[in-house]
Amino acid sequence: MSLVRMDIHTIAVGGGVVPSLIVLTTHPTDGSDPIQLPIRIGTVEATAISMGLDGSPHERPMTHDLLKSLIESLQAKLDAVAITDVHGTTFYAQLFLKTEFGEALEVDCRPSDAIALAVRMGAPILADERVLNAATLPDFKGVERSEKQQELERFHDFVESLSPADFTDDL
Repeated sequence: MSLVRMDIHTIAVGGGVVPSLIVLTTHPTDGSDPIQLPIRIGTVEATAISMGLDGSPHERPMTHDLLKSLIESLQAKLDAVAITDVHGTTFYAQLFLKTEFGEALEVDCRPSDAIALAVRMGAPILADERVLNAATLPDFKGVERSEKQQELERFHDFVESLSPADFTDDL
């Protein structure tokens, strides 16, 4: 499994028939545009992630705050979370934990829960390259650049094909 570091780009909290959405992005080091991975999530989950990013204290612990407290009470560490698979529109994730004795644990979970916990615990969010290959948004900027390059090449070919005779007035 080859994992790529992701960051939260956008959280859209929907309501009613409008679904909530989180968009994760890569940060390529080679100057190319980031890859965007959209994941549809529930409204409650989107709110939980937003609250974790906000960092403001709550009167009572929310579910993800409870899980964070439990992990810390057990003297374990959340090393990372990863979006590991996708089937149709269903994404799968794993929590990568390390116990106080150094034992590595992988726990299956929903991506929204993994991300909500990661933002609370400062853990990296990762995605398997297979998921990125299967479910990312098209690179619209890349398509636009390619079209502009083709247009410039056609113009260059046109200019190269011109001769002085093309500018005489033979009417």
